[in-house]
Amino acid sequence: MKLDLIGTGLGRTGTLSLRSALETLGYPCYHMVDLLFDPYRKSDVDFWLEVAENPEQVDRDWTRVFAGYRATVDYPSCTVWRQLAQAYPEAKLIFTHHPRGPKGWYDSTVATIYSGTGFEAGTEFGAKVNAMMDTLVWHGLMQDMMDDEARAIARYNAHFEEVRDTIPADRLLVYSVEEGWGPLCAFLGVPVPDEPFPQVNGREHMARITTRLQRMRNFGLRR
Repeated sequence: MKLDLIGTGLGRTGTLSLRSALETLGYPCYHMVDLLFDPYRKSDVDFWLEVAENPEQVDRDWTRVFAGYRATVDYPSCTVWRQLAQAYPEAKLIFTHHPRGPKGWYDSTVATIYSGTGFEAGTEFGAKVNAMMDTLVWHGLMQDMMDDEARAIARYNAHFEEVRDTIPADRLLVYSVEEGWGPLCAFLGVPVPDEPFPQVNGREHMARITTRLQRMRNFGLRR
């Protein structure tokens, strides 16, 4: 199985809802939650730390994390969208905008994932996750701009322009999860399901994820 869809949108732009939708459509989808919650995927963080050492490298064994998946969205994979687009030349790409625009994305990110992953930095896994996020996301993709709202929003917009200017229009869907099934299914060439589009990534849901992470940290729970 190879990647058929590559997400280029940043975390906190509806990527967890998109993941759920893609899996309903028959696209097993890799997302940050897989790395954090699946005990069989904990070694993924080592792969992504290797990626962080040389993020421009294209010819690496991507199957180490993407075996069994048809799609990937969210962090950390969206930080290397150019490399993935080259490694999987037949894959389509999707850019997810936050439903309330760049300002909505910034407010949501600062209130949730920018404040930390929920893992204790003193644990080996927590230290690795934090190093991965710092290197690939906050220092890398976001270029150390998250502490300045105006600069961070400018970087969000620049990232979108980079994707739009690099990927041919027939290979790219610019999308918000508020648009529902229609544009996504048309882009993928699949029927529209007879069920509501999933909406699972609001701040209340993120708060439950954070609580779960804290329980894992405090009590050693794996799931």
